[in-house]
Amino acid sequence: MQRELHDDHLLLYCTAGQGRLDYEGRRVPVSAGDVVVLPAGQAHSYASDHQRPWTVYWVHYAGLLSDTMTDWLAAKGGPVHRLGLNARLLALFDAQFGLRDQGSNWDAALHACHQLQFLLSHIAQMLGQAADSAGRLDIARIKGLMMAHIHDHIDLAALAEDAALSKYHFAKLFKAQTGQSPIHYFIELKMQQACYLLDTSRQPIKQVALNLGYEDAYYFSRLFKKVMGVSPARYRTGLHNI
Repeated sequence: MQRELHDDHLLLYCTAGQGRLDYEGRRVPVSAGDVVVLPAGQAHSYASDHQRPWTVYWVHYAGLLSDTMTDWLAAKGGPVHRLGLNARLLALFDAQFGLRDQGSNWDAALHACHQLQFLLSHIAQMLGQAADSAGRLDIARIKGLMMAHIHDHIDLAALAEDAALSKYHFAKLFKAQTGQSPIHYFIELKMQQACYLLDTSRQPIKQVALNLGYEDAYYFSRLFKKVMGVSPARYRTGLHNI
């Protein structure tokens, strides 16, 4: 989608996959949990990623009261806000769109306006809470991103980019909050998933390794033993409990 000039505001919430937003000569990645607020008149274009297409909620709106709120939201660090997947926010979007089933009568339209006002104010509240926790990483969000890549790979650069930080600053904050480096934390998540697969399936160890993005089963076994203290084969037999 590309718009040089539009006369209403746009609110977009990405709930899965990823894409990108272009505005004012800048390209910003958009991924699951991101809220995009574009004021009226802001030239922009956006697109879904071909490899991991996004799922998005969006709503166009206008009105005198909405102008001030939208300008305030857009001024909070640009149009893309990394608020994460939030159950309350998802419920508010669902409730907003559920009003379509009531038809195009005046009562439904009035209800939709108030519902939208509540939705925007909730986003403003979330941004305020995020500002209060500035200087701290959202570990739950980072873990969610890691789990999304549990079957393949993700590097430090991608994790730092998602947090809008340099690799050095991201790694330093992450270790300060968790006591581990980001990559070691990711490897431990992978080994936890490996334990689950070894416990609940009859897959060969080579297949378990492939399921977790390791083409070299011997390397996977060495890594598993380093983290768990026993080899995958010994873990599966239960000898690790002796």
